[in-house]
Amino acid sequence: MREIEPFTIAWEEETGSIVYIDQTLLPGRCEVVRCTTVEELARAIRRLEVRGAPALGVAGAMGVALAATRSTEENLERFRVEVGRAADLLRSTRPTAVNLAWGIDRVVRKVAMAVSVEEAKALSIAEANIVAEEDELTCRRLGAFGEDLFPVDCTALTHCNAGALACRCWGTALGVIRSAVAAGKNVRVIACETRPLNQGSRLTCWELARDGIDVTLIPDSSAAYLMRKGMIDLVIVGADRITKDAVFNKIGTYMHAVTARHHGIPFYVAAPASTFDTARTEEEITVEERDRDELAYCGECQLAPDGVAVLNHAFDATPLDLVDAIITEIGVLRPPYAESFRLVGKRENL
Repeated sequence: MREIEPFTIAWEEETGSIVYIDQTLLPGRCEVVRCTTVEELARAIRRLEVRGAPALGVAGAMGVALAATRSTEENLERFRVEVGRAADLLRSTRPTAVNLAWGIDRVVRKVAMAVSVEEAKALSIAEANIVAEEDELTCRRLGAFGEDLFPVDCTALTHCNAGALACRCWGTALGVIRSAVAAGKNVRVIACETRPLNQGSRLTCWELARDGIDVTLIPDSSAAYLMRKGMIDLVIVGADRITKDAVFNKIGTYMHAVTARHHGIPFYVAAPASTFDTARTEEEITVEERDRDELAYCGECQLAPDGVAVLNHAFDATPLDLVDAIITEIGVLRPPYAESFRLVGKRENL
C-alpha cells in the first residue's frame, strides 16, 4: 500500500507496475494497490477492483504494457505471441464493456509495429500513458459540452458510478455534474444505490460527498416515484458500450429511461467516442452475467435460500429512441443519431 494517487489508475514508472484504487474497499477504506502481473490485473478487473468503461480502457492498455515490459523473451515473434496471449486473457475478463478491448488493441498495434523487443516495450508504455492522458482530456471536454444541458438550478438522477473512479479522473456523467457545479450552477444529485454491488451508494456518494457536491442516496426502486413527484429534473448516466441501436449500461438503466420518457424528463448519456461500437447492434452483444453470490449474499449474510436460481445480468440495453442526447468529447449528439454516429465512426478509425 502507498500514498493515494490523484488518479484512479496509473503507470508507476519507477517500478514498472500499475497502481490503482481498489474500489471494492470503498467507502470504508481508500487504498491504492500495486499490480505487477497480468494475472493480478485480470483478477482485479473480474473482481471489480478496477471498473468503469473508460478506466477499463486504461487498464487494458496498461495491462498489455505490463505484459510487454515483464517479458523475458528476446525473440520478437515469440515476444509478440506472449503479449498476444496476455491481451486475450485481459480481453476475456469483461465481455460487454467495449473500452477494455479498445485500450488493449491500441497497445497491441504498437507492439506489432516495433522492429525489436526493446522498442516494443518502450512503445507499449508510451501508448498506455497516452491512453490515460487522453482519457482525462476527454472527460474534461465532455464535461464542458454537457454542462450546457443543465439548468442553473436542478436535481439530477444518476445510476451506478460514472465518475472519476470509472475513469482516470473527473468522470463522464459525474464529470458533467462536476463541470456544471464548477460553472456556478446549483446541482443536486440523487444517486441510486445500484444493486446488487451498490456502486451508487459506495462509489458515487463517496466521490460527490468528498467533492462537497449535494448528493442524496435512494433505493433503486424509488426513482420512478420521485420522478412522478416532480423531484427530478433530468437523468444522466454513463455507458459501457453504445451500438447503432442501444446504450449498454449498468442493469437498471433501461427502467430509468422508460420512466423518464413517461414523465417528460430528459434522459442523457455521457460517454467518450471510445465507448461507441457503431458497427454492431444490440443483438450482437454479449451481456455479462455475474456470480449468483452477488445477489444471494451480502458479505457473510445470506439473502436467498440455497437452491433458488439467480439471474444476475450486469448490464441492460436502452434503445436509442429513449435517449435525448449523448454527450461526448466531440460535442452533444442528438436524435436522429445516424449522421452523428458516422462522425463518431470516423473518429474511431483514426
